[in-house]
Amino acid sequence: MTAPTPDAYFVRTAPQELEATQHTSGAWNPAEQHIAPVLGLLVHEVVRDLAVRRPDDGLQVGRLSFDITGTVPVGHVATSVRVVRPGRTVELVEATVTHRSRVVAQLRAWLMAPFETASVAGTHAEPIPSRDEVEPWDASQVWAGDFIASSQVRRREIAPGRGVTWVRTGMPIVEGEETSPVARFAGLLDIANGMTPRVAPTDWLFPNIDLSAHLLRAPVGEWLGLDTRVSFGPGGLGVTATVLHDDGGLLGTSTQSLTVRPAR
Repeated sequence: MTAPTPDAYFVRTAPQELEATQHTSGAWNPAEQHIAPVLGLLVHEVVRDLAVRRPDDGLQVGRLSFDITGTVPVGHVATSVRVVRPGRTVELVEATVTHRSRVVAQLRAWLMAPFETASVAGTHAEPIPSRDEVEPWDASQVWAGDFIASSQVRRREIAPGRGVTWVRTGMPIVEGEETSPVARFAGLLDIANGMTPRVAPTDWLFPNIDLSAHLLRAPVGEWLGLDTRVSFGPGGLGVTATVLHDDGGLLGTSTQSLTVRPAR
């Protein structure tokens, strides 16, 4: 008999080494990891490192910039974290995930000290329908892989490439380790590109090679709201632009660069 799959995306096997579970299996190829949990893992490692280095400073994530440099099988990965630019109130940190010494994804995160700015807080961004106003959607009808199956999705598609989605996952990133709100939400950001496809993924490939997110505050609640627009250019380039929401309202924005090509 085979051992049951842990209810987590990764299992830590050494301080900087982890084994991906089947729950990470990807949408384009189920034998490969979906990149979303990998991005969540990068943020998880940054938060863990920060808790050791600066436990009382209260630094918060202001920007996440991911570069996706390769695919990775569902299996072993290693992580590393280093401070690129130390600072008392602003710090730049870099984290990397590798597979057999090959870089799979890299994160540069700006961490910033908190200040009291409630008296000037505000936005002109439009609110989106609440998750109770949006119907449940079975994303596995479009996308394969256990990662998509592990997520709960509610979606209102306005047109191909334009839609509002609410998504959550109850799974921790690493078995037995607390997942911070920012790491949990970071592990869902990549899903935006596939929630309202412009074209059928059986006919066209449009994976993203990066993802950048700018946050106004720490996330709250379990659900991430995605107000998404997918655009393709005439020469193989595309952009998925998303306004991020949660139970507290506007959370920030994210952008993904796409490489668009025929599937066959």
